[in-house]
Amino acid sequence: MSATTLGFDEIAALDRAHVMATYPRLPVAFVRGEGTRLWDAEGREYLDFLSGLAVTSLGHAHPAVADALADQARRLLHVSNLYYNDVQPRLGARLDALLTAAVGARGRCFFANSGAEANECAIKLVRRAGQRHGGPERFHVVSALRSFHGRTLTTLAATGQPEKHETFAPMPEGFRHVAFGDLGGLRAAMDERVCAVLLEVVQGEGGVNVAPQGYLEAVRELCDEREAALVVDEVQTGLGRTGRWFAFEHTGAAPDVVTMAKALGNGVPIGACWARESMAAEFRPGDHATTFGGQPLAARAALTVLEVMERERAPERAERAGSRLADGLAALPGVTEVRGLGLLLAAELEPGLDAVATARRCLDRGLVLNAVTRTALRLAPPLLVSDDEIDGAVATLGAVLTDAATHQEAG
Repeated sequence: MSATTLGFDEIAALDRAHVMATYPRLPVAFVRGEGTRLWDAEGREYLDFLSGLAVTSLGHAHPAVADALADQARRLLHVSNLYYNDVQPRLGARLDALLTAAVGARGRCFFANSGAEANECAIKLVRRAGQRHGGPERFHVVSALRSFHGRTLTTLAATGQPEKHETFAPMPEGFRHVAFGDLGGLRAAMDERVCAVLLEVVQGEGGVNVAPQGYLEAVRELCDEREAALVVDEVQTGLGRTGRWFAFEHTGAAPDVVTMAKALGNGVPIGACWARESMAAEFRPGDHATTFGGQPLAARAALTVLEVMERERAPERAERAGSRLADGLAALPGVTEVRGLGLLLAAELEPGLDAVATARRCLDRGLVLNAVTRTALRLAPPLLVSDDEIDGAVATLGAVLTDAATHQEAG
């Protein structure tokens, strides 16, 4: 049975009966996509300005990616990592070329299936290095409050959101959290047991918070001083979204380890952890593994995504489109601040406006975005979004905010 043959009520009933309720579903079931457009089970069209949480950066059903997947599915879907395949090393070389250009040092990749797994790899790697060279107590990792690094137990422990820890306590030990942008707090937390600092350049799930100017550079210096690794989580920001291939390129800081996922497969699950060669060499056969990591289908999708991004000059397009979107949002009634980089933006709403309710009203009018906090909306459209689509999304949000203001006055 194909999902496209079912109506919304049937899809929702099946979901309630057979799928764990780990997400608070909104009342829409998407069954088809093309570019920046989505269609639901009832045939209604939407503008997608969330991209599956910054995943479909080339848009839905990109023909080059679809063709590559179909071709690879007829060639070879999967073999064990006990053997070589002909796609994974080509993808590794392509990512290494991008990161070597950005960092100034060569490295190697480990391939996984998600951002959480990429971060899990990074944490294991820096702990391996820290304990090997600094002793058994050198395994602590410092990250930032309001950060988000995943929902496995280890990456949840690294995530600086204590409210997410309570249900699953006790958390794995060895993680410390300091305020984002507080260099003094970080310095105080970095004793001889700390092997690494793990940071986002832009805290996506934390509210689209951009690191203060000069902060990453100062963290890099502090890591060098304390002989700790700098790990940058680029799961949401990587691969063009912020107007550079990687968000850390907006700074003068060169990390030792970089994690990525989301946009890498344009919807096909794949993640990657890149590390400088000296750090990557800390792993020996058997130290880390995953059955599906870098398998031919996912690797072929990612390789094609990178080829299209390069051909389309995706980072440059994101920078230009992001400026247009930011300007449009800043001019809307009820928006007090626009923050972010490129096409990862948050619109902070004035007191009295509920971001959750606003996002729901936008959905009702055919615009997909989300409330990243109770007071802020997140917008992350495909990097190939058109000017007309940007203007249409801004107009829809503007109409929703105008209606909300009118109701406030009437109330």
